[in-house]
Amino acid sequence: MPLNSLVNKIMLLRIPQIENFMRNPIDTQHRVFKNLISEAKDTVWGNFYDYKSIKDEEAFAKRVPVNTYDDLLPFFERILKGEQNVLWNTDIKWFSKSSGTTSTRSKFIPVSKESLEECHYKGGKDMLAIYCNNHPDSNVFNGASLALGGSRQDNQEGNDMFLGDVSAIIIDNLPFWAEWFRVPKKEIALMPEWESKLNKMIASVSTENVVSLSGVPSWMMVLLKGITEYTGKSISEVWPNLEVYFHGGVSFRPYMKQYQQMLGENVNYMETYNASEGFFGLQDQVDRSSMLLLLDYGIYYEFIAFEDLDKPNPKTINLADVELGKNYAMLISTNGGLWRYMIGDTICFTEKYPYRFKITGRTKNYINTCGEEIIVNNSDKALSLAARATNAAIKEYTGAPYFDKENQKRMHQWVVEFEKQPDDMEKFVEIFDESLRSVNSDYDAKRYKNLVLQRPLVVVGREKVFYNWLKERSKLGGQHKIPRLSNDRKFIEEILQINDVR
Repeated sequence: MPLNSLVNKIMLLRIPQIENFMRNPIDTQHRVFKNLISEAKDTVWGNFYDYKSIKDEEAFAKRVPVNTYDDLLPFFERILKGEQNVLWNTDIKWFSKSSGTTSTRSKFIPVSKESLEECHYKGGKDMLAIYCNNHPDSNVFNGASLALGGSRQDNQEGNDMFLGDVSAIIIDNLPFWAEWFRVPKKEIALMPEWESKLNKMIASVSTENVVSLSGVPSWMMVLLKGITEYTGKSISEVWPNLEVYFHGGVSFRPYMKQYQQMLGENVNYMETYNASEGFFGLQDQVDRSSMLLLLDYGIYYEFIAFEDLDKPNPKTINLADVELGKNYAMLISTNGGLWRYMIGDTICFTEKYPYRFKITGRTKNYINTCGEEIIVNNSDKALSLAARATNAAIKEYTGAPYFDKENQKRMHQWVVEFEKQPDDMEKFVEIFDESLRSVNSDYDAKRYKNLVLQRPLVVVGREKVFYNWLKERSKLGGQHKIPRLSNDRKFIEEILQINDVR
């Protein structure tokens, strides 16, 4: 039996298990919860909160507080120094570097053997299982998978703990047979310096038979452009058998037009939702963009309504009580020892039974100076509509509040770097404003007759302005992302300064 057919059949054995948690989501989550409490009951954390006496999810929510990274940091530091059985009952050997955009400080998340195998690896295998199930004639195992990952970091503690992007941890621990399908080679993939790694990757993968891509859209596009410049050929000429791009990390909406032009019409796309803390969702339907919430991965989910986030003791709910069309901040308790951890993302459920959702933004990435509550999902949609109407292609963008002191007027300021400039910049801004009003009623109310907010101010970013901003912050490559929205002007002022100087 040809290798492609054999591996395809093996992958499809997982589909009945996926269908089971789709049919029985609440029972599945209850079993995950009970297992997490049982496994962690004798840890430092479990003893402190007396996990042995916790009988149900309600008691858990009452006893254990909602936690941020800073809340759990003292426990992370104990583990980094070599102490075990702190948050989870098996040894922690890896720490994953978080790719969050709102902090200049590196954040490291513990990764257990269970979270690596039962969550991160499981997510990668399920991604392929679902893809093969949706595309029975796929030849995705007849060539190489190009995984654009991160790098290993120096360990200042001097012990054997591995520090690096979650993709680097995954690559470093892949079984030998998985290396047959993956490019570039490990020694290139784990290089710490992005620009040197990029050059070596381009030379290495340009001669491979690449059939699938996976990685963050912004950085993958940098690689693809480098390959076309290096070879003098189109991507379809370099990789005639390219079949699918598995993308995640940021919204694909602003990049879609660029990718369709770069890869051609015959490539499939599948969205994934994975992070340093876990693998949470996969696009399981070809004709719908919502993602399936992955429920048997050793992660117990809770949610806080977006409008309650700033309250002293916000109400939390579990999966059974979520409402469709409502924005929630997501909390996770995991088999890596994260307990009621606020991951920082906001999602909106589009379906129940099975539970499907869309990522709407970040808990700290929004603009709300006067009640307009602009979230990333709003700006992505509005900018995409404006770009389509003016034949533009957007490369990167960010937005923040702006106060015109001279005229005592408020507005939003946006820096947009274009891959292709709008035919008419005035029309672009007009449609962007109108589209924001159509997708966000609070913004529309504040824009009424310019009484509260003025028309947005759009600054055209110079070529590579965002790349240079990330470079100055040592955040090139991996899963590092541009902060799309901010409620203060720290990021946008730094970007504007680079834009003016260069």
